[in-house]
Order: sequence, then C-alpha cells, then structure tokens
Amino acid sequence: MFAQQSRLIVAHATPILIAQLASMGVMVIDTALLGHYGTDDLAAVAVGGGIYISVLFALAGIVQAIAPTVAQLHGAGRADEVAGALQQALWLALLLAAPGVYLLLHPQPLFALSRIDPAVEEKARDYLAMLAMGMPAVLFYRTFHAFCNALGRTRPLLVISVGTTLLHGVLAWSLVTGQWGGEALGVRGCGVSNAAVGWLSMLCAAGYLLFARALRPYRLLANWQLPRRRPLAALLRLGVPMGFSHFVEISSFTLMALFIAQLGATVVAGHRIVANLAAICYMLPLALAIATLVQVGHAAGARAWRRAELSISAGLLLAGVLSALLGLLLWLVAAPLIAAYTDDPAVQSVALALVGYVALYQVFDAVQTIAAHALRGYKITLLPMLVHVVCFWGIGLFGGWWLALHAPRPMGAAGFWLASLLGLIVASILLGYLLRRAVEAVKE
Repeated sequence: MFAQQSRLIVAHATPILIAQLASMGVMVIDTALLGHYGTDDLAAVAVGGGIYISVLFALAGIVQAIAPTVAQLHGAGRADEVAGALQQALWLALLLAAPGVYLLLHPQPLFALSRIDPAVEEKARDYLAMLAMGMPAVLFYRTFHAFCNALGRTRPLLVISVGTTLLHGVLAWSLVTGQWGGEALGVRGCGVSNAAVGWLSMLCAAGYLLFARALRPYRLLANWQLPRRRPLAALLRLGVPMGFSHFVEISSFTLMALFIAQLGATVVAGHRIVANLAAICYMLPLALAIATLVQVGHAAGARAWRRAELSISAGLLLAGVLSALLGLLLWLVAAPLIAAYTDDPAVQSVALALVGYVALYQVFDAVQTIAAHALRGYKITLLPMLVHVVCFWGIGLFGGWWLALHAPRPMGAAGFWLASLLGLIVASILLGYLLRRAVEAVKE
C-alpha cells in the first residue's frame, strides 16, 4: 500500500510540478529580461516582486482553504456539497481582491522599512501598480487552482500554466525591449504582461468550470448561492492561518530583500537571482506537498487513517530524497545558471557566494513543507502557522538581520541566508512533531 500511495502522489504531483515550473517561468523571464536590460530594473523587480508575492500568497493562501474542504468532501462521498463550497470560495476571493489591490497601490509602509535607492523605488512602484490591475483575476484563478487539485483534476492547470507562460515570454520581451513599436518599458512592461496573462488565466479557468465534461456531475455554477456567513466563516477559520503562514514564509524573503537593498543595487540583484533559484527548487517539494495534502484529505474524509499515514510517509520520503538530489545538482551547475541571468561580473560574484545556502537547505525545506501540508489535509492550520512565525520571522528574519548587519562581524547578505537555513531546520523538527501527534490522535 505504501508503493501505491507513492505512485498516487507522484502521478498527482507531476502535472502540478510542470504547471508550477511554467508559472515560475514568468519570474525567470522577468529576471532574465531585466538582468540584461538594467541593474536598477532588476533590483526593482526584486523589491517589488517580493512585495507582490507576499500579498498574493497571503490572500491566495486564504482562498486555498477550498482544497482541504473539497478533498475531505470528496473522500467522504459528499459530492452534492462541492458546488456550494466552491461558490463560497469564489465570493471570498472577490472580497479579498479589494485589500490586495489597495496594498499594491500603496506600498509606502513597506518601502519605509529600508533605505532604497530612489530610482529603484520609483521603478518598483510602477511595477506594483501594473500588477494591481491583475490581482482580482489572479485570486479567482488561485481558487480554481486549489479546487482542481482537491479533485485530482490537474491537467487543465498544466495546460493553462504552460500556455500563459509562453504568452508572457513573448509579450514581456516585446514590452521590456520596445519591440512592440513604442518605447522600451523595462520593469513596467513586465508588470503589464503579468496583469494581462492573469486575466487570460481566469478566463480559461471559467471556461473549464462551465464546459468541462468531468465537472458536469457537480453542477458547479447551477443554483448559485449568495455569500453565506457560516460557510465563509468556516473557510476563514481554516484559510486565515494558511494565508498567514504563506505570508510569513514569503514576507521573510521580501523583508530580507528590503534589508539587503541598503547594501546596494549589486547585492540586491545578486540576492534576487539566488532567491529566484531557491523558488524554482521549492516547486518540487511544494508539488509533492500539495499531492500529499489531497491524499491525506481524501483519506481523512473517508476516515481511512492508515491510508493517510502511508501517504504522509510516502510524501516525506519522496520530497526528502529528491530535494537532496536537486540541491546537489544546483551546486554543481551554479556558475552557468547564474551567468544566464546576468552579464554583470559583480552581480554574478554575489550570487555565487550565496547559492550554497540554497543547495544545503533543500532537504529541511522539503520536510517542513510536506509536514505543513499534511497537517492541512487534517484541517490543522493554527499551530503550523505559529511554528512558521517563530521560525521564519523570529529565527530567519530577525536572526538574519542581526547576523547580516549588526553582528560583531557582519556577514552581509550571507547572514540572512544562514539564519533562514537555521529557521528551516527548527521548522522541520517542530512541524514533524505536530504531524506525529496528529497521526496518533486520530487513532485513539
């Protein structure tokens, strides 16, 4: 049965991984285009992109409460309740879009946390303003994404992600470089392209919900419900800790970029490249974690506790081994990868000095990611959120701030990455303990 659960997780995770890598291709495209366009524009997308990802993942994490909700309904055979759950999640996405747009249009409090070069700050503001236009569409799509994952319908996610990433590559290149016939827009062009493909993704998702034959039995958009207090409250109780966990994890890197910004555009550009590589590597354990969440949710809904435990073991083993191999590969090919991002020797030197940290912490990142998502499959989200606050903000961010800027021998950007590694180690231990307690509790 262990082998069977492993095959199910791999089969579920593979299209998710490809879809996520395609989505990550958007960030890679932006970084590569701007790395060859100008250092200030690359630094602007590092700072602005970090803010955008923090806001987006916090809000998307809340609407992704639909994933464990639908997974358990599916496992329990309560298909007639699936449509109502999705409709309430879509209402929730609409409600969350307003604060999302506002935060992107008014990033001043975040910029005030660090001394940023005025030219970089102005470009980052332009970038965020363009991204704000696509925020509502992106939140609707993230709801659709979590819903499809919960039902095991991953193929449309793959098709949409690959298609829109290819479109973004062409559109962003045209806008950044001026090939569209007007002036070269630099970082603003990347923002415009991101917003456009966000709306296209939403339209594709709506088309799938309306016309997909596999979803017809659920009657997803029939008997449309207005917002209902109890279902929305249930989604919020589950989703707010999930969203805050996402925010803590991502914002620790966002704030890291803001603090590193005071070390100069060269250092923050090098950090951006390494952070980009780290995010790409993270897609492997994240795909396996999403698949594990779904398998655990299905088993929990059916009250098949032994199957849930085997799914967790399979997810941890797969993610740990594969992430270790990926970290080794990253270490071996670091130089040519970084050279593909930028021609600036100084930026290359900064990035090469940091890439070893990313290669080293892959295993610990994989363990904590699988454990956190498995707990979500059981609908346990509050305690994992607290662990993330302590480890990512307390150890990773505050510890990194001290090591990088205020230690007797300041380590610079490397201090943040060392502290982040230590935070991941502690998070993997604490979340592993919580997961063991959850597995034992359901047996009693």
